[in-house]
Amino acid sequence: MKIRTITQVALMTAILIILGLIPGIPLGFIPVPIVLQNLGVMLAGALLGSKRGTLAVLMLLILVALGCPFLTGGRGGIAVFIGPSGGYLLSFLLCPLIMGQALKMFSNKKMFVDFIIIWIVGVVFVNICGALGLAFLGEMPLPKAFLSVLVFIPGDTIKSIAALFIFEKLRANTAFKSNI
Repeated sequence: MKIRTITQVALMTAILIILGLIPGIPLGFIPVPIVLQNLGVMLAGALLGSKRGTLAVLMLLILVALGCPFLTGGRGGIAVFIGPSGGYLLSFLLCPLIMGQALKMFSNKKMFVDFIIIWIVGVVFVNICGALGLAFLGEMPLPKAFLSVLVFIPGDTIKSIAALFIFEKLRANTAFKSNI
């Protein structure tokens, strides 16, 4: 790996960790809080592309599995992967992989197309996986799980817009050109 690649992956992993330190907003009716960490996952896929973005998220998840309290609320350890957040954590790993490929294939340097890709993968896909995780790992009925994750859509949409603007601003930067 090149020094630039290692640095980008390490910095994105650090951003994911920092976003995990920001306290989540508990909702009460669902065991998963509103978090900012998924913004970092969207940025990983958009800025670093499939391989590097997925590697950055994988590094975070390995550290979490080893017990580091890097998820929102200071959570860590292998148990978080089989709890109500398990579907979200799996989607965090897949999100940069899918988003990076979709942006590479379909992005025509138009903000609207980039937004649709970031929103579908970073919001719709992540929340579908989250609902499935709530249903199977959190023992919530599937229809209730899908209804309950609808509360995340407005905030996640705002995060996807923020990811889009950061992505568009940094796309011209030569350090990121080769990734997307």
